[in-house]
Amino acid sequence: MIDIRPFSSLGAFRNDWLNAKHHFSFGHYRDPKRMGFGALLVWNDDEIAPGTGFGAHPHDNMEIITFVRQGAITHKDSLGNVGATRAGDVQVMHAGTGIRHAEMNQESEATRLFQIWITPDERDVKPGWQAREFPRATGEGLQVLASGRPADADTEALPLYADAAVLAVKMQAGETTTYNLQPGRAAYLVAAVGEIKVNGILAHERDGVALHEEPKVMIEAIKAAEIVLVDVRA
Repeated sequence: MIDIRPFSSLGAFRNDWLNAKHHFSFGHYRDPKRMGFGALLVWNDDEIAPGTGFGAHPHDNMEIITFVRQGAITHKDSLGNVGATRAGDVQVMHAGTGIRHAEMNQESEATRLFQIWITPDERDVKPGWQAREFPRATGEGLQVLASGRPADADTEALPLYADAAVLAVKMQAGETTTYNLQPGRAAYLVAAVGEIKVNGILAHERDGVALHEEPKVMIEAIKAAEIVLVDVRA
């Protein structure tokens, strides 16, 4: 099963500093057909104006992954962690027993990012935050950025308290890459930029692509692309 979710069909929220699109029900956006995808609960496509952002607010028992597409986001939390995550890099926050954090765009340009929430398998863990640079070049295939899958235990991926993985790849036009989706797993992917075909089906920039019971996923870049893929239990 492949379900293409056009960018124009996503939920939307906009005010004077935030322009957000929601792949799944979030905030005031509710769609009974888009209430998450397996353990993947939230995928927000956010544009944050310079000098603004999300003030301090609480979370608990959620794995929150932020992939920065443009600019940078500066994180500050109740544990004392402070750090900026820049374009192409990723941060993971384990909300666990509870954490308060703020996410601010302290840059002179808009920050664009994907924020992804995954339901954890382990509840009430010690909260934490980590960020990491992940330089990527075309021709390298999908790279694991964050994972809680046993198979990825010895990789450089940021850890997750969930049987899930976040991967990314940069591709030149005409390049292809293949991903094997194991039984009982589902994947959701978005081309942050570019145009792609997934198992022969066209998806435009920032469209969502939901995959279930597709053991082999072949991605072809029609235009130069950067893709983020989340693999979760179905």
